[in-house]
Amino acid sequence: MNLTEPHCGTDLGLLKTRADPNPDGSYAITGTKIFISSGEHDISENIIHLVLAKIAGAPDTVKGISLFVVPKFLVNDDGSVGERNPVSCGAIEKKMGIHGNPTCVLNYDGAKGWLVGEPEKGLAAMFIMMNAARLGVGLQGLAQAEVAYQNALAYARERRQGRALVADQRDADAKADPIIVHPDVRRMLMEMKSFLEGARALVLWGALQVDLSRRASSEEERQEADDLVSLLTPVIKGYLTDKGFDSAVLAQQVFGGHGYIREHGVEQFVRDARIAQIYEGTNGVQALDLVGRKLGKDGGRAIQRLFKLLSQEVADASSDVALKPFLSEFTRAIGDLQASTKWLMDNGLANPNQAGAAAYPYMTMMGIVAVGLMWLRMARAATAALAADAPDRAFYETKLATAQFFADRVMPETGSLRRKLEAGSESVMAIPAEAF
Repeated sequence: MNLTEPHCGTDLGLLKTRADPNPDGSYAITGTKIFISSGEHDISENIIHLVLAKIAGAPDTVKGISLFVVPKFLVNDDGSVGERNPVSCGAIEKKMGIHGNPTCVLNYDGAKGWLVGEPEKGLAAMFIMMNAARLGVGLQGLAQAEVAYQNALAYARERRQGRALVADQRDADAKADPIIVHPDVRRMLMEMKSFLEGARALVLWGALQVDLSRRASSEEERQEADDLVSLLTPVIKGYLTDKGFDSAVLAQQVFGGHGYIREHGVEQFVRDARIAQIYEGTNGVQALDLVGRKLGKDGGRAIQRLFKLLSQEVADASSDVALKPFLSEFTRAIGDLQASTKWLMDNGLANPNQAGAAAYPYMTMMGIVAVGLMWLRMARAATAALAADAPDRAFYETKLATAQFFADRVMPETGSLRRKLEAGSESVMAIPAEAF
């Protein structure tokens, strides 16, 4: 996926790569692309680049962008690999992390390419891939958090330092206790665990919505699924990668000094997780996409569907006495999200800076509520299993305890996020650029 150029990243209207028509119907692609993951390597017979460029005479804006397929090696009529196309690697970036992936500068010197779809419709075509990639990057954030958590948990169980604060939790046969007995270490592990299990459910539910949007039996079901996954795609990408990085840092903290050196590999989790907040559209761009494009689309149909779903789920669970402490916090978090949505509708259109300043806390708030919905569903399943005397009782009790931790220690963040959002853009935009 070749989008970015040295002078343009998010603002693709600035791109300079050009496509000149060839007599045979192909195009000669000329320009430079940067930050191309696996842009050059020798682990496959060929590499197929999908390149954004502008055909001569096209509008010099995003509306003038077309999409081209450009192979590293041209392909013969019989399917065999032919001569080298003039696309070359100008450099391999020296990066903070993900060293197993060569991130390349690619130079196109009249490379032969073929138009994908219609002229000047390239960005819409590329977004099909980008939306799928954003869900994949959200999953990457989750995966980085998972491996970091597993390592931190194993270390916390074996590393002995200090004594438990409560006497009956101490190991009488040892001079020190495993650090997992300490409340602050528990706090870090529980933050990771409650995020991971809820986020994993959210990723699976999001994938289900993609399937339903294509395969559900009725048009109404397909549309509803498409609305929900479209609304939540920037949230899954943004919130899960933010928390994925945070989880990697928490794991490093559990390791203490041993997390800062390379011996245990935890510092690599931190370095590798950081990129997921940046590529496939920075998380700030995800927040702007959510607030600027997704909320108002089709008259706000998607956000209305989400609130209807949340309301129904809470109503269905309200008769379960065991879930009342969870529902109390979850209902308040939903209220914060609803009030913030109304604030954006009342203030964002009149002053776009208000929407821009509110976007990130709003995205984070929706992430908390979306993961909270998954925890509500898991908590309901756990209480039902316990009522049915399911054999793995400890598993379901742990699920309920983890759900309550998320309600007690994570959901209250929506209140502070709402206050930040409603503070508006005045203090954000007050200082002139030259005063920084």
